[in-house]
Amino acid sequence: MPSTSIDHAFTATNLTSAASDPTFAGALSFMRRRFTKSLEEVDAVVWGIPFDAATSNRPGTRFGPQAIRRASAIFDNDPQYPFNRDLFAEMSVIDYGDCLLDYGNHQETPAAIERQATAILDSGAFMLTLGGDHFITWPLLKAHAAKHGPLALVQFDAHQDTWFDDGRRLDHGSFVARAVRDGLIDPDRSIQIGIRTHAPDDFGIQILYGHQVEDMSAADIASTIISHTNGAPAYLTFDIDCLDPAYAPGTGTPVAGGPSSAKILSTLQRLDQLDIRGADVVEVSPAYDHADITAIAGATVAMYMLGLHAERRAAGR
Repeated sequence: MPSTSIDHAFTATNLTSAASDPTFAGALSFMRRRFTKSLEEVDAVVWGIPFDAATSNRPGTRFGPQAIRRASAIFDNDPQYPFNRDLFAEMSVIDYGDCLLDYGNHQETPAAIERQATAILDSGAFMLTLGGDHFITWPLLKAHAAKHGPLALVQFDAHQDTWFDDGRRLDHGSFVARAVRDGLIDPDRSIQIGIRTHAPDDFGIQILYGHQVEDMSAADIASTIISHTNGAPAYLTFDIDCLDPAYAPGTGTPVAGGPSSAKILSTLQRLDQLDIRGADVVEVSPAYDHADITAIAGATVAMYMLGLHAERRAAGR
């Protein structure tokens, strides 16, 4: 229905207010959250990292944060399915904008991401990051591990990302190997879901391959994740190519044989017992998308991540 205001991302008078912008108009922050650099009294931060210089195939994920924000406008202000709650009624969430990076000095990128992420985390807010290619998860893990200690990595992905590098390369296919070597994650409590490729080493991380995910129910997948992480503080990273290309064509390294968005969203819904300390959605590359299919999937995954955080806060966990 018509509203007395528009551009809620700029005109909001408080951080928990609902927006009423039409889906086809208004400033495109993530889910119409207020754009601000102030972290005062903020429960959760949505932050973009428009970086794709580490990609090994099709580039374009530097435009991922924009696409995800645009797709998130489809969420109206009714209670969000499947959480049946207004996510922002009791949880103040802001859109912090994007990470400041120098496109001509990529070797400075990891430190820039880590430094800016640390400043956000020092506020005590939960951070949800929109990528960007999967390399960004390495400096994000550094910032989160400095605050929480080694984390259980819960990785939805078609690729293991455990290829060797020399510690200086910018490569989205080796961030997990580097995170293990650097002690950022606990491989015994980490798990990868949807893997449909092979890498030289798994570092002892449990893998649910694509064919296993196909044969499992969403409830069984979620139960396996909860059991394996065993209550450890976790970092949730979602590479959109975990989904079959039918559900996420707009990505740099698509792999056939993946799960549907419905199955994986149903899995995510059941992760309310997971102690998620940080999360990201990466590898949305809108130049290869069709009708915003991939961007909508990415925005929905991100919304579910906020929904899980809202439920944990409501339950006092």
